[in-house]
Amino acid sequence: MTVINIEINGQAVAARSGDTVLEAALSAGIDIPRLCYHPALTDQGACRLCVVAVEGMRGLPAACTLPVREGMKVWTNTLEVLDARRAILELIIANHPLDCMTCEVNGQCQLQDYAYEYGVGDTPYAGRKKNHPADVENPFILRDHNKCILCARCVRVCDEIQGLHVLDWANRGFDTKITTALDVPLDQTPCVFCGNCITVCPVGALLPLHSLGRGRTWELERVRTTCPYCGVGCTLDLLVKDNQLRDVEPAPGPANEEWACVKGRFGWEFVNDQERLTVPLIRQGDA
Repeated sequence: MTVINIEINGQAVAARSGDTVLEAALSAGIDIPRLCYHPALTDQGACRLCVVAVEGMRGLPAACTLPVREGMKVWTNTLEVLDARRAILELIIANHPLDCMTCEVNGQCQLQDYAYEYGVGDTPYAGRKKNHPADVENPFILRDHNKCILCARCVRVCDEIQGLHVLDWANRGFDTKITTALDVPLDQTPCVFCGNCITVCPVGALLPLHSLGRGRTWELERVRTTCPYCGVGCTLDLLVKDNQLRDVEPAPGPANEEWACVKGRFGWEFVNDQERLTVPLIRQGDA
């Protein structure tokens, strides 16, 4: 492994050959906001929120697609960079529903977190608003195109992790959206409903249908467990409220990393069934 020596905000950072500026910064404990980036997926450079200033380079490149080079000097917090990020956030929320009070991911939405961090509560960019109907024509996943920020995380996880490529870009300009081939519902595609697209979505564009309205994020207690369905041993987080299971999310583990299958992600309704046996029973005679 070749070590590349760079500076970020005046701090010496030893990066690895092939790293991006974002990866080098995160490894050194320097946080850079990002929406389209995910460590398990290929770099996209779609949201542009991770822009930085680099000595000798024109403009503000995206840190998630910029490879490190020896002697590079990077700044992540100049006034120009911070103003650019605020403008990017204003552009994103210009066509994003601001229904945070009732949104299911209120409290764990990355867009909401960054808007709070950068003091963006409104946008000066007025224009048309998207008005797509929600796709609920399947048993597991709600797809709300109006909340989609076109980060393409779902496209990449379906292609690179699940190997199905059910989702992709469609149309151009204002009409761009991420959808299925021919824009058909998910149940008419090869989708296996693993729910990994929900796992990587940074906003509320993809949600589990069965957990809607069952509790706010701050009301849910997380209980770490192992999936009981097969011998793989995937790690899961049970989301519990009032001693009732409200949702299940995959958790980082040695067997599954951070992914799940349809059984682990959605096959838990039996837990709350009133007829479920909760104590051992012994058959006595014909009883």
